[in-house]
Amino acid sequence: MEEYIVSARKYRPMSFDSVVGQNALTTTLRNAVKSGKLAHAYLFCGPRGVGKTTCARIFAKAINCLNPTADGEACGQCESCRAFSEQRSYNIFELDAASNNSVENIKQIMEQTRIPPQVGRYKVFIIDEVHMLSTAAFNAFLKTLEEPPAHVIFILATTEKHKILPTILSRCQIYDFERMTVENTIAHLKHVADKEGIKYEEEALGIIAEKADGGMRDALSIFDQAASFCQGNITYQKVIEDLNELDADNYFRIIDLAMENKVSDIMLLLNSIIEKGFDGGNLINGLASHVRNVLMAKDASTLTLLEVSKQQRDKYAEQAQRCPTRFLYTALKIMNQCDLNYRQSSNKRLLVELTLIQVAQITQPEDTADGAGRSPKRLKSLFIHLTTARNTAAQQVATPGKNLGYGTNKTGTAAMSVVSNDTEALSQAMTAAANTITSAASLASAQTDNKPKPKAIKLSGLGITFQSLKRKQEAAVKQEAEITNKEENEEFTQELLELQWLSMCNRMPQKMIALASRMKNVKPHISNFPEIEIVVDNQILLDQINEIKGRIRVTLAKALHNGSVNLTLRLAEAEEISRKLTKKEVFDELMKQKEVRSFVESMGLELT
Repeated sequence: MEEYIVSARKYRPMSFDSVVGQNALTTTLRNAVKSGKLAHAYLFCGPRGVGKTTCARIFAKAINCLNPTADGEACGQCESCRAFSEQRSYNIFELDAASNNSVENIKQIMEQTRIPPQVGRYKVFIIDEVHMLSTAAFNAFLKTLEEPPAHVIFILATTEKHKILPTILSRCQIYDFERMTVENTIAHLKHVADKEGIKYEEEALGIIAEKADGGMRDALSIFDQAASFCQGNITYQKVIEDLNELDADNYFRIIDLAMENKVSDIMLLLNSIIEKGFDGGNLINGLASHVRNVLMAKDASTLTLLEVSKQQRDKYAEQAQRCPTRFLYTALKIMNQCDLNYRQSSNKRLLVELTLIQVAQITQPEDTADGAGRSPKRLKSLFIHLTTARNTAAQQVATPGKNLGYGTNKTGTAAMSVVSNDTEALSQAMTAAANTITSAASLASAQTDNKPKPKAIKLSGLGITFQSLKRKQEAAVKQEAEITNKEENEEFTQELLELQWLSMCNRMPQKMIALASRMKNVKPHISNFPEIEIVVDNQILLDQINEIKGRIRVTLAKALHNGSVNLTLRLAEAEEISRKLTKKEVFDELMKQKEVRSFVESMGLELT
C-alpha cells in the first residue's frame, strides 16, 4: 500500500508559479533572482499557513540554481536543485527557532557562515519562528545579520513581527504575506480535488475555506478530514455535519421570519438549534455576521467584500433586496448589545430569546395588540394615549359652551367619574379649566356692550374643590406608606438591619439612583429596640430621605418582619462627622500593627 501523505505536504508549491494568493511577493522575488540583486537578509511575516516557509524554500532553491530560467525560476535539473529536492543539500539550512532559541544555537550558525558553499553561489539559512529567539540570542545575531559574508543569505520567517527587536527589523527586507481569500482557497481546493479524483459541491468547499480563516494549510487539513468523512463525495450537508458548523440557511430563515414578525417560529427554530448543541452566543455572533453580509450586499460596490462562495453571494444579494436598510442597522445594534451582555448574563438563553424577539419586532407597526412586547415604543404609545385621555377630560370640564350645558347634571356626573378613576388627570383637568375660564373672562371684557356675556361657571357646581383633591392625594400617599405586617414582632440585630438597608438601597428605582448611592453611606443603628435612628451629615440629604421616610419604614418593616419599626432622622453633630483618612494616614494606622510592620520591613515596601 502506498504511503499516505497529507494534502498540505503533497501539494506544497515547488515553484513561484504554484504559490497561491501571493502574486506581488513572488513577482518581487523572481525579479530579484533574475537581476541578481539579492539582499543579505529577508523577513517573511504573516499569519499561519499562507506560504512563508514555502516561499523561503523556493527562493533559496532559485538563487542557488546553476541554470535559472528567464522567469527567475529554478530549473529543477541541476545538481543544486536535485540535492535540494532530495533533502541532501549542504547549502540550505533550516532552523526552528522555537526549539533552538539560545545563544549557543546562534553561535553554531555563525560558525557555519564561515564555510563557503561547495555547490552553488550562496549558503542560505532559513530561520523559522524567529520571534521565539531570546533577547540574548537576538543580540548575538545582530552583528552577523548586519554584515554577513558575501556568500550568506538569511531568510527569517515569523507570524508575530511585533515581537522582533527593531534592530533586527531594520537590517532586513520585510515581506508581508496576505491572508488567503475565499476565492483563492476554493480554486486551490478544486485543483486538489480534481487531482485526487474527489467529487465536490462548491458550497462545501466554501464552508471549508471560511473555516480555514485565510490559511491554506488549514484549508487542506480540513479538506482531508472532510474527504475521509464523505468517502470521496464532499457535499455541503456532510461538511457542516463533520465540522459541527451551523447551517447558514438558519440565518437566512431567521431574518426572513423576523421580516414577517413571526416570533413563535423564530423561538421554535432557536430551540431546535440549541438542541443540536450549538451555543446561543455563537448563534448571535453568526447572525450578526450574516446581517453584516446582507448589509454589504445592498450595494453592488460592496458586494465584493463578502468572503463567501458565489452561490452564497447570490443568496445574500437576493435577501438584501427584501430587507430595508433601517432594519439591518437596528438588528446589528441589538445583537451587538446582546454580545456585550452575554458573558455576564446569568440566564443566557433568555437574553438570546429577548434579542431575537426585539429583532423580530423591528418592522412591526407602532400600535399593535396588547401583549406584542413592544417595550420602548409600546410604552411611548401608551403614554401618548394616556395624555390624550387626560386632555379630553380637561376639555370636557373646561369647555363651557358645548359640554357643561349651563347647569345640566350629565357633565357633572361624567366629571365625577373621571375624578374617581384618575386623580392626577382630574388635577390637570381642573388647571386647564381654570385657565380656560380666565381666558374666557378676559375675552368677555373685551367684547362690545351689545353682546351678552356668558354666565360664570362655579367649579363647586361640579361638587369638586381643590381642598378635596388635596385630601385625596394625601390619603393616597398615607395609604401607600401604611405598614401591612403590624402583627409581626420579630427581633433583629444591627447586622441584619445594615444588610436590609443596603439591600433596600440596591433595589431603589433607576430615577432615585443618586439618592440610593448617598444613602449607602448612611449607617442606621438601633437606638431603643425597635426604634431605628438615622444620622445624616447634611441637610439636603436629610430632606430627601424625609420625603420617602414612610416608604423606607414600610420596606424595613417587611424585610425585618417587625411591624413596630419606627424611624428617627436627625442631622449629625459636628463631633459625629468623621473625616475621611488619606492613604498616608491609613498606612500609618496599619503600621501600628506588629504583623503588618514586620511584613513591610521584611519586604522593603514603601508607600508611593
